[in-house]
Amino acid sequence: MLGSSGVLRRQQFLIRSLGVGGCSDRNTITNQKAMQGIMKFTNRPSLEADAESVLRAITPTLDPNRHKGQAGKIAVIGGCREYTGAPYFSAISALKIGADLSHVFCTKDAASVIKSYSPELIVHPILEESYSVRDEDRSFVSEKVLAEVDKWMERFDCLVVGPGLGRDPFLLDCVSNIMKHARRSNVPIVIDGDGLFLVTNCIDLVSGYPLAVLTPNINEYKRLVQKVLSCEVNDEDAPEQVLSLAKRISGVTILRKGRSDLISDGETVNSVSIYGSPRRCGGQGDILSGSVGVFLSWARQKIKDGDLSTSSRNPALLGCIAASALMRKAASLGFENKKRSTLTTDIIECLGRSLEDICPVG
Repeated sequence: MLGSSGVLRRQQFLIRSLGVGGCSDRNTITNQKAMQGIMKFTNRPSLEADAESVLRAITPTLDPNRHKGQAGKIAVIGGCREYTGAPYFSAISALKIGADLSHVFCTKDAASVIKSYSPELIVHPILEESYSVRDEDRSFVSEKVLAEVDKWMERFDCLVVGPGLGRDPFLLDCVSNIMKHARRSNVPIVIDGDGLFLVTNCIDLVSGYPLAVLTPNINEYKRLVQKVLSCEVNDEDAPEQVLSLAKRISGVTILRKGRSDLISDGETVNSVSIYGSPRRCGGQGDILSGSVGVFLSWARQKIKDGDLSTSSRNPALLGCIAASALMRKAASLGFENKKRSTLTTDIIECLGRSLEDICPVG
């Protein structure tokens, strides 16, 4: 509850400042309204998730008897001529947290660049953009792209769709087919960046799929709300609105990024408000999407094994809470080290230490 001593002291001070309980008649109505507003806030259950407990509950121990791949195999669908950094950030973050294997499915133009960033990533240059495909060949090429991804699909614990994807119409059509196939195969899907542009224009891609996660920023969230709820963003009732949005899309989990991250699966709402960083360098959302993919897959495996000590049994919800908390902690550490010079790569380098602080290996 919002009943910690510090919160109560601040509320009591505010009440005294307003003169509630000892005010003149002409201020009585105003102060009574203020008091009602304060008590409404006070009596409302806290939405803040116990993120560190979730992290401890779903992070697997390092066991010498486990083999390669059991700690997670993540695939990022994204990367085109203009955007090569985003899929790299997402995929390498998954490895830095503890996934065993990380793949990137991108366009041919992006593949060599992404490979040059790190030899740790498995890069598949199979996606195509409109400029490289003749109209009469589009159906054939689309089927070929899907067949190439299908060879790997059953090996993946999660797909991350959207980092650096771009908005080429043919490329988006191909990715739509990949998402439909992943859904039929019951593979979790985390959607970020231009993947959210795709989903906002075709909600049926994720509607009713409980293993889908949307991670919108402020502008992406605004477009989703306008499209699905036919209204504007209401920051005063933000938890209720994100709950309504998740419920309307029927079962997906939404991680609304902001000063406090709000997370809802249409049943509950949680917030993660751990202090992060005032430095808003681009790429932090890509770290988050890769992190959600890993933690979602870990939580799902824990649930399958019957080895989960949390009240929630929704792996998507747990994955979002864990990823949000870890990302914020890493951003804080990165800023502590580099201040205004903090870059996305600095935050990525703090992921391992941040997780170790909460879930020590030894």
